[in-house]
Amino acid sequence: MLRRPDSSASRAAIATGVVTTLALLLTSCGAPATPTPKPTDAGVSPSPSASPSGPAYVPDGTADDNLPLFAAVTAAVWASDQKVSGRAYIDALIAAGFDRAAMQVTQDVSTVGNPVESLMFAVRWGDRECLIGQVGPSTGEPVTVVMPQLAEGRCLVGTTRAIDW
Repeated sequence: MLRRPDSSASRAAIATGVVTTLALLLTSCGAPATPTPKPTDAGVSPSPSASPSGPAYVPDGTADDNLPLFAAVTAAVWASDQKVSGRAYIDALIAAGFDRAAMQVTQDVSTVGNPVESLMFAVRWGDRECLIGQVGPSTGEPVTVVMPQLAEGRCLVGTTRAIDW
């Protein structure tokens, strides 16, 4: 029978190589050096020209100036579980700064008790314009526009719901 030559010397060399490699790896993986902090100007405050994030209410602005906020509020309610509630849109617009007395909203429920296919709400702006929003299954994504006022300062055609809450 053939016997394999004794390879204990080669095993020892391999083991020594493995131990040396592990030792090198472990020493190179030590804790990183603490970064040197960079100097800051603690006394410097943000510039006054910094703008708020997102659209803002502009009480002395035009309807067009306030359309971005109107659209953002509409989109936020549309993304919520209250997307088919006229009151939710009105309450959110009031919270954003719009005038409750200048608002109109259509019914959320049809005459037979089903949710409406299209819900509309509006804010009268000045003597000539209206911010109008429309949402619902028949609309798809929310629609927001600036339109001229109708006769008698109204924004929406037809019967609207009293905003008495």
